[in-house]
Amino acid sequence: METILEMNEIQKSFGAVKALNNVNLKVRKGEIHAICGENGAGKSTLMKILSGVYPHGSYAGKVVYDGEDRAFSDIADSEEVGIIIIHQELALVPMLSITENIFLGNEQSRRGVIDWQGSRSKAKELLAKVGLTDSPDTPVGTLGIGKQQLVEIAKALSKEVRLLILDEPTASLNEKDSDTLLNLLLELKARGVTSIIISHKLNEISRVADGITVIRDGSTVDALDCKVGGVSEDRIIKAMVGREMSDRYPKRVPNIGDVIFEVRDWRAQHPTQRERAVIKGVNLKARKGEIVGIAGLMGSGRTEFAMSVFGGTYGQDISGTVLMHGKPVDVSTVQKAIKAGLAYVTEDRKGNGLVLDDNIQRNITLANLAGVSKLGVINEHEEMTVAADFLKKLRIRAQGVTHVVANLSGGNQQKVVLSKWLFSGPEVLILDEPTRGIDVGAKYEIYSIINQAVEAGKCVVMISSEMPELLGMCDRVYVMNEGRFVGEFTAEEVSQEKIMRAIMRNGGM
Repeated sequence: METILEMNEIQKSFGAVKALNNVNLKVRKGEIHAICGENGAGKSTLMKILSGVYPHGSYAGKVVYDGEDRAFSDIADSEEVGIIIIHQELALVPMLSITENIFLGNEQSRRGVIDWQGSRSKAKELLAKVGLTDSPDTPVGTLGIGKQQLVEIAKALSKEVRLLILDEPTASLNEKDSDTLLNLLLELKARGVTSIIISHKLNEISRVADGITVIRDGSTVDALDCKVGGVSEDRIIKAMVGREMSDRYPKRVPNIGDVIFEVRDWRAQHPTQRERAVIKGVNLKARKGEIVGIAGLMGSGRTEFAMSVFGGTYGQDISGTVLMHGKPVDVSTVQKAIKAGLAYVTEDRKGNGLVLDDNIQRNITLANLAGVSKLGVINEHEEMTVAADFLKKLRIRAQGVTHVVANLSGGNQQKVVLSKWLFSGPEVLILDEPTRGIDVGAKYEIYSIINQAVEAGKCVVMISSEMPELLGMCDRVYVMNEGRFVGEFTAEEVSQEKIMRAIMRNGGM
């Protein structure tokens, strides 16, 4: 098969830090090629070089595309020859409609006037291809993060794409929407479009990839041809982390006590459409030392439920009762929820969980400034000591507590978010997609931190779109669909089939 892309001996440094060290990549025309590696391995940096985000001259090595040496100076250069990149960080304008976002900078016009009717019609076609049924006139800011990712992909498809680069495209998606996307990649492949996919989801890679390149610590360590023979997940993991991982979920002997956290008859209306009920009479219990999972498809109301409980950060006309140790507590604001013993780790760590341009030290103490201050004045020495302690305990890989959070890998950013909420001293830790966009090595470390929290007597409520994660970590799993709990299973009885059956029996799919 003809080669469409070669990247040879690529080197890239940021100051004294060498991000890439002689990386080599070869991609065949019309294939789906996966790039694997732990967070911080250099995968995204390599793709930013290919797409012109890091211009020619800022790196060493050679990029050969379609048989020609290339020296892209910016994204426009790479897009001109059909290379389109979809970054992990979404690049959408929340106040604009889906149609406006899809064609932003690529407006459909007739005689210098935007053809709105044609644009909406084309947008609807593109949305159908990525499995979205929302109106093209819908403001992007009203969509969940998963649907926004699909809009990004529709935007890429609106251009004359020959090589599509997707950086963690399914990180925000549940299984159903991930399947839609993977099927779309296979359709594009059948039409001759080449794709490069960066993903930590090895089951998805095994399903669609024709070739795999593994990068570790900024260097290529393995190149696998999936067509020659089956490539096992264990081999990919060993190449990624440099060691065997016989068990992806750390062992824990549950020591479950009395009910700490209870939610009764919880209800919430949509934040802008008051007549639309989003949460419809939810009841939940979580015990000391217990990990309780919430499964469900995108749009089932899991995140909306968590946010409405945590200080009413989602919805209106919120009603119901939250109890801690059997006594009603006020959780109507974030401050009151924290005071009651709740903590919420958002699914969108970059948008809502962290102050990216600030350092580790200040991010960790943000939810509990009283813990490092006296008479309203922050004790910087105490703050530094607290941050250094979490840096060590949670094994956050950074140069020190003054390291800017934006420059950390996804896994280490997630550890900073967890540190922030652990320092607030919660009894209840609500985790919304705690390992989204994180590699298998970092996932194991996050799971270990969760286990340590419940072993210390806390209870954890875990929302996850990855069913194996819920099955591997949780003592009990609730199933949510259309704003209600439609099933509840113990660890001994739960299975992916039972979860999906509960959803389908109650109007899902």
